[in-house]
Amino acid sequence: MFNQKTILITGGTGSWGQEATSKILKYNPTEIRIYARNEFNLVTMQRKFNNPKLKFIIGDVRDYDQLNLSCKNVDYVLHLSALKHVPLAEEFPSEFIKTNINGTENVIKASINNNVKRVIDASSDKACEPSGVYGATKFIAERMILYANLYKSNTEFQCIRGGNVMGSAGRVIPLFIEQIKKYNKVTITDDRMTRYFITLSQAIDLVFLGIESNILNATYIINMPSCRIIDLANVLINSYGNKDTKIEITGIRAGEKLHEVLISKTEALNSYIYNDNYYLIFPVNNPNVNLPKVQFSEYNSSTKLMSMSEIEEMLRKGNFIK
Repeated sequence: MFNQKTILITGGTGSWGQEATSKILKYNPTEIRIYARNEFNLVTMQRKFNNPKLKFIIGDVRDYDQLNLSCKNVDYVLHLSALKHVPLAEEFPSEFIKTNINGTENVIKASINNNVKRVIDASSDKACEPSGVYGATKFIAERMILYANLYKSNTEFQCIRGGNVMGSAGRVIPLFIEQIKKYNKVTITDDRMTRYFITLSQAIDLVFLGIESNILNATYIINMPSCRIIDLANVLINSYGNKDTKIEITGIRAGEKLHEVLISKTEALNSYIYNDNYYLIFPVNNPNVNLPKVQFSEYNSSTKLMSMSEIEEMLRKGNFIK
């Protein structure tokens, strides 16, 4: 797949970018270009990998000129760059628009201009029926990527939509562990809240599926488990806390959902089963796809909930508990 190919990864110093880099290196690529705006993170990753096939580029997706230069002779672009913090998006919507929407537009233009073979955009479950600024920017970015296929160019565009990645920067599992160790408590916004969880490796496999698949103009969804956040907290308390560890309910934050939706009721009408592990959503009905349609009316995190023992096993496999 990546043999003798050149790959550009926007937001490449993040947890997704580093996992993708580790996996791509196994395929003997010509070069992996790590594109990010944080100088310290670039240097840290460079020292960590210490691999001559990696080229580190200081750049922001907001900067078209730098992005355009960085896409020269690139085969695949993995567009992982985004601002993601939900409450901050409500405070600084224009900044999220600049990165998540304008930055995506720059990725599209630079990729087409340089005849990149395929672009994979890493979207979010929050792009589905968005309730806040972050989700709204990712929803628009998804549409921009998919409809870029309508341009007469040599570049193909795909989307993937993932859930919460266990252990990635700023995510709930490391936050809960830190809260238990430091404050002997866990803060939860609502005890009814549910969320999807996948491993970092599964998330990157979903990105790679977007590269490998011959079915175009679609958003790829992984069939993933979900759980009650309060159940997750209790499993972590059993491992790291004690009889005095408390759970504090703080109230839903601005832009936050009670349950995450990966495939909405409207999208389910144009959604198909790719295989046992993945679904496909088309922006419009695509009768030429020889795949079975999904049988559910909506795919959200309040269904297929893991038991406490299943959550414990998930955390053990992710090396969060022993």
